[in-house]
Amino acid sequence: MTTKIAVLTGGGDCPGLNGAVKWVVKTALDPLLADKRSMKFEVIGVKEGWKGLVNVDPDDEESRNSYIEPLDEEKVRTWDRYGGTNLGTSRTNPFNPKNDRSDLVIDNIGKLGIDVVVAIGGEDTLGVAYKLYKRGIKTIGIPKTIDGDLVGTDYSLGYDSALNVVTEEIDRLRTTAGSHNRIFVVETMGRHAGWLALQGGESSGAYIILIPEYPFELERVFELLRGRKGREVQYSIVVVSEGACLKGEGEFCKDERLDEFGHRTLGGIAAFLSDQIQRNTGFESRYVILSHLQRGGVPSARDRLMARWFGIAAVDMIVNEDFGRMVSYLHGEITSVPMKEIINKIKTVDLDKYYDIERYNGKRTML
Repeated sequence: MTTKIAVLTGGGDCPGLNGAVKWVVKTALDPLLADKRSMKFEVIGVKEGWKGLVNVDPDDEESRNSYIEPLDEEKVRTWDRYGGTNLGTSRTNPFNPKNDRSDLVIDNIGKLGIDVVVAIGGEDTLGVAYKLYKRGIKTIGIPKTIDGDLVGTDYSLGYDSALNVVTEEIDRLRTTAGSHNRIFVVETMGRHAGWLALQGGESSGAYIILIPEYPFELERVFELLRGRKGREVQYSIVVVSEGACLKGEGEFCKDERLDEFGHRTLGGIAAFLSDQIQRNTGFESRYVILSHLQRGGVPSARDRLMARWFGIAAVDMIVNEDFGRMVSYLHGEITSVPMKEIINKIKTVDLDKYYDIERYNGKRTML
């Protein structure tokens, strides 16, 4: 008997997704492993994430070809070298209270003969996987988020690649900032958690780092910049997470529209902060929004390795019937955790351990 695995990617793209898909396929279809297991596998890719399972018409060949892609070792051979997701992605929520399509998804899974769904994504994507599991669908999750805020794992796909981008771009900005004696405000992603801004700022030597976990005061920012400008350094880099906010105020939003998971699009804090710095200190200031650059490019070495290990572990979990769980990297080991333990939770920066609230930067002591 053959077990059909459907693998999909959901939410924002990032490097590492293609590698995880590749290693699910290679591990499931490995002929040497097949001889040691009591089950055989077939693997299909679902295009555009949960949207594919919502929109596909299993009875229509053209529709199946649009949303379902048979996967084999030859097809995915080079996938781990590339960023993004070859399967495509979306922010579709089948359990959206305003338009619940979960029954349709469950029906389509049955008609397509899918036995197990491997979902690669963040909290929203894995939240759908867990809800389907509670409805009787066998699901397994693989963690992915460049924000680094998924609980239950010390690492999520895409984070290291994004961190490298932040560091490299700030390195580039530093030369022009120094040449013109300017302040540069760099906005990173990070809605609720400041990991990317904090570690990106630390690794690139930023002077000020502002994160969502600690609402900042403008006057303190001005004070820090004035105090430095008189010394030998004539420029500064300020890194700010998109979710950071002024003390007593809310986050900066581009507009009030919500996606299917109820999230607003954040943005605007770097422009605001840069303008306020120039107005109140007289220092020339510019801002740069790294935006989707942080999601792009080829995977780092670490993301390629983690994608491999996560993909292999996902198939092992299928063999062991460990459904309703997410592959996890904890304390240096590959393991798994129940998906119910990661839903509606965010791993934020521990201020006492990692953040200096006086300097607005990473801590300089481990004591």
